Amino acid sequence: MKDSNSPKNRRYDLAVIGAGSAGFSAAITAAEAGARVALIGAGTLGGTCVNVGCVPSKALIRAVESLHHARAAARFDGIEAEARVIDWAATVAQKQALVDELRTAKYADVLPRYENVDYVEGRATFDDEGKLTVDGNPFPAAKVIIATGSRPHVPTISGIKELDTLDSTTALELTALPASMLVLGAGYIGVELAQLFSRAGVSVTLVSRRGVLPEAEPEVSAALEGYLADEGIRLVRARAYERVSKRDAATALHLSDGQVLAAERLVVATGRVPNSDGLNLAAAGIAVDARGGIKTGPQMRTTNPNVWAAGDVTGRDQFVYMAAYGAKIAARNAVAGEMRSYDNTTMPWVVFSDPQVAGVGLGEAQARTAGHEVLISVLPLGAVPRALAAQDTRGLIKLVAEVGSKRLLGAQIIAPEGADSIQTAAMALKAGLTYEELGDTIMPYLTTVEGLKLAAQTFEKDVAALSCCAG
Repeated sequence: MKDSNSPKNRRYDLAVIGAGSAGFSAAITAAEAGARVALIGAGTLGGTCVNVGCVPSKALIRAVESLHHARAAARFDGIEAEARVIDWAATVAQKQALVDELRTAKYADVLPRYENVDYVEGRATFDDEGKLTVDGNPFPAAKVIIATGSRPHVPTISGIKELDTLDSTTALELTALPASMLVLGAGYIGVELAQLFSRAGVSVTLVSRRGVLPEAEPEVSAALEGYLADEGIRLVRARAYERVSKRDAATALHLSDGQVLAAERLVVATGRVPNSDGLNLAAAGIAVDARGGIKTGPQMRTTNPNVWAAGDVTGRDQFVYMAAYGAKIAARNAVAGEMRSYDNTTMPWVVFSDPQVAGVGLGEAQARTAGHEVLISVLPLGAVPRALAAQDTRGLIKLVAEVGSKRLLGAQIIAPEGADSIQTAAMALKAGLTYEELGDTIMPYLTTVEGLKLAAQTFEKDVAALSCCAG
């Protein structure tokens, strides 16, 4: 990796704005196709996932999972266990060490392997004539990919900007645990943070307007809401948020029904917004949607024919693997003249709650809206031998299929080990399998993924009438 802050005498085939996962994916893909690439970054390498998102959150989720396993050990007769936090600062420091290690190994140490990629430190924007600049200086590049990522959303609630609130970044940096916490928003970020801090010993209230995981299947959302409540997380449904204020040493959230919720810290987890502002996109003829997401066509091209966009800045599918996937498509199309299209129809997604929630394809309502006549199968985890052996039957599996063809359209799983099973469902959808074919697939006994086979058989059979492995 060469740091080139004086590119005046160079002309690049491609300039990639943003040095996160999408930016690196685009730069490497373009370099492998023979292009001369400038990767333009401002600040810390690596973007959201490795620095403040996936890696730190999942590291801490795993840490507090050990506390839960100890508390839940009594579900096995004759076993007692105990665990507690004795030094949260040390736990957070270990998390940060992992972040630093992965940032170096997967980002800083990667680019030097690509001779035709220059790393340029600086702020990229378009001038009033729509030309690319870095720190105000003209930057010659034939094509551009924008991969500037996203940041935590700040809702428009009176008083919220005047108070010391936390977001998904700063909450993971706390070195001392507060006694109590309000988590505003119950999407995947809010749910993960609420359970993480609750298991660490914080009294948590989870507040939302649409309930827990509102985009998931209703059976899944309802089940997770119950499991969170069982762990002591208070759940509050709000019609609207009126204002936020300081109340002695606490932060108070005033709801429209007159209810006031107070805690030592308030975590705002109401989603993320694209980092598209500050680029002067309008001058370059680049359109954005109402939330600031850069509009792209199927080939990731923006409304400027020489500019593509990928990752969170597009406002869709805000997962690191989809950012990398979209960036590869954008890069191949930009520098190799290809016409590859972005396809998320079999995109798996995971929420790292416990039990984990994962899905792929269409939900029941989505399938009906799309014009399909559907069949559904809902299998409680108590019908899965793995869950019985683990003495942990929290969860269910829901499959959606098309009437007549029996083709699988979607799957959602809530299970302690559900995340590692969803890829099997994704492959089944990608292959166009019917539920009969999935039900006939050989799967290992006493695994969570076997639940997919049983759920598929449940469309036409009572699995309670089957012996072990008799599918």
